[in-house]
Amino acid sequence: MSLRKPPLPRLLLDNVSCIRNAQQILRHVNASIHDGGALVLTGTNGSGKSTFLRMLAGFSKPSAGRILWNGHNVTKSGVFSQYKLQLNWLSLKDAINDRFTVLDNVVWFETLEGKEGKSLPALQLMGLGRLAKEKSRMLSMGQRKRLQLARLLAIDRPIWLLDEPSVALDDDGVRLLEYIIAEHRKRGGIVIVATHLPIQIEDAMVLRLPPRFPRKMTYIDMLDRGELM
Repeated sequence: MSLRKPPLPRLLLDNVSCIRNAQQILRHVNASIHDGGALVLTGTNGSGKSTFLRMLAGFSKPSAGRILWNGHNVTKSGVFSQYKLQLNWLSLKDAINDRFTVLDNVVWFETLEGKEGKSLPALQLMGLGRLAKEKSRMLSMGQRKRLQLARLLAIDRPIWLLDEPSVALDDDGVRLLEYIIAEHRKRGGIVIVATHLPIQIEDAMVLRLPPRFPRKMTYIDMLDRGELM
């Protein structure tokens, strides 16, 4: 009788550490995320939540440890070229072109993906259907965030990296956010959220990052500030 091996986690953080500006942000983090999984990063402003997401997105490398996708190290160039196609990134910078209509701001990204037909339904789901033909410069901050989320749906990639996705959303908007996260996970998608605001995500792993303290001032720092002149 042969025993079947358990499936590999889709994402594995293996003893990951991260240093930014000579400060330790993460130390020996381990996490296994399977299809349908969710990881929530919490912590005070400046604790490194965005840095953590940027590392997962491949914008920076761990100072120690490994990030594995399907068992392969994502820092390897051949692996990263495939891994990055799995990622849907939502940041505090909305990348919205104010000269475009609301619809065109989604269609443009969808077309880059070689996809079509999801932009308008995504806007309708996010409560922006009636504004589809309006210029994006007319949108409020909350509506701009809804537009970002509609783009997330239209692009339709399996791994969502969401940096403060509920900022500027009203209560209805937060409930919509929670709904689309739940639906994405039902289809096997993975969601990793950095937030300092409460978001209801069922059975999510929670990683709380400790506050960072100013690093000890060095001799070079004091020279730069003129304190030794």
